[in-house]
Order: sequence, then C-alpha cells, then structure tokens
Amino acid sequence: MQPPSLLRSLSLVATLLACLAPPAASGDDPTAADDRNPLPKLVRGQNLARENKHREAIAELDRAIALDDRLAAAYNLRGAEHFKLGQIDAAIADWDRYLKLEPAQEPGHWQRGIAYYYAGRYDEGARQFAAYQNVDHNDVENAVWRFICMARSQGVDKARQSLLKIDHDPRVPMMKIYALFAGRAQPADVLRAAEAGDPTPEQLHERLFYAHLYLGLYYEATGDAKQAREHIRLAAEKYSIPGYMGDVARVHWQLMHKRA
Repeated sequence: MQPPSLLRSLSLVATLLACLAPPAASGDDPTAADDRNPLPKLVRGQNLARENKHREAIAELDRAIALDDRLAAAYNLRGAEHFKLGQIDAAIADWDRYLKLEPAQEPGHWQRGIAYYYAGRYDEGARQFAAYQNVDHNDVENAVWRFICMARSQGVDKARQSLLKIDHDPRVPMMKIYALFAGRAQPADVLRAAEAGDPTPEQLHERLFYAHLYLGLYYEATGDAKQAREHIRLAAEKYSIPGYMGDVARVHWQLMHKRA
C-alpha cells in the first residue's frame, strides 16, 4: 500500500502557494504576515513528521488549521501523526474531515481502513478496503486487511469466502501471504518464500518484516494470541522498517502491550 500522492507532493505545493502569496506591503512586519499564513506551518508540520517528531508536528498542524479550517492536507497529515501516537479516534476524526473536503480521495484512503480495525469498527474497515480494490486490485495487503476486519465481525470462514481476488502482487512474499489467508498455504510457507532466491540483506529484512506482520495478523484473526504477539513483536522490533507500515506494526505492538 502506498500513501496518497497528495502527501508526497505536499511540500512542493505549499512552497509554490507561499511563493504566489502577495508580498507584504511596505512597512508591514514580515513575521506577522507569516503568522497569518497557514502554509509555512503546514510545511513545518510535514518536516517534523518526517523527523518522527509526531507531537511537534501535530502542534504545528493545529496552528495551520486554526488559521484555515478548510486546509484539507493538514487534516490528512495530522491524522497520520495521531495514528503514529496510537491516538486512533483522533486519527479517524481528522481523516473524516479531510475526506469531507476531498471526497474523491475516499476510495483510496486505506489508512483510515487500518484505523477502523484498531478502533473496532470492523464493518466500516471492510467497506473501506472493498472500495480500495477499485484503486488497486492487485494489492494483497488490502485483501488481508479486509479479511481481518470481516473475521472479527463475521468469522474466519465468511472472511475467507469473501476474500478479495488478487491476481498478482509482485512483492515477495505477498502472494504466499495471500495463499495463507485463502487457506492454500501454511505459515511456514510464508517464511520460506520470504527467504527464497538470493535477496540482499536489505531485501531479506524487508521481506521478513512483511512476513511477520501478516503472520501476526493471521494468528490474531484465527485466535492464536501467543503466536500473534510473537510475530508482531518481530515485525515491530527485529525487522522494523521505515515508512507507514512500519509505523502500523509498531502501533499494533504498543496496543498489544496496553491490552495485556
């Protein structure tokens, strides 16, 4: 799963908009003009997010939104930062506001679907991932997250019967993960697939991250809490990766600790 392109181009867009803003009149205090402009705060919030300074990023985005409560990108980014702090309800609230302002982005917003899972809003999560299938119909992760939402609300058998069709996800070991959730493979097959071939150490590390994350989710869905904890721990710690799914594993592990 890839974050929306909006976030990747946010800094450039905000910088261009700031450049297009009218210059301060002669005698105006440029600092005061900056205080009234939400866009530099939006860019600072994004930069702080990239540095994993989540609370500072949220504070900066709060200031941007206070100046412009229709600044959609600020809600989207703030939602992600809330999620990374394990503040699931706050993340969903921000994403709901973002999608009211940018309704065309709703089918692709898989991040909200993941948050629905952690909020226990399983039917809404399943609907979000079903909608994402129209954005990318070969993303195993999307099919798996819909499966685990449905397994929670309707049972594993129903989730398996309704598993979204995936023809080809080129990432290793995604298709073996898909076979596991479809009932056509065993957990050991996923680990063997991750280690197959001649991956570089970096490639193997990333493969094992995804293998352990989705093994953890599989065991959680099928009721083996001990195995779920062990695989999520490995994904969150030993095989942690940068990026949003790495944050998902870390948040999942933290929430497991809280429940324990």
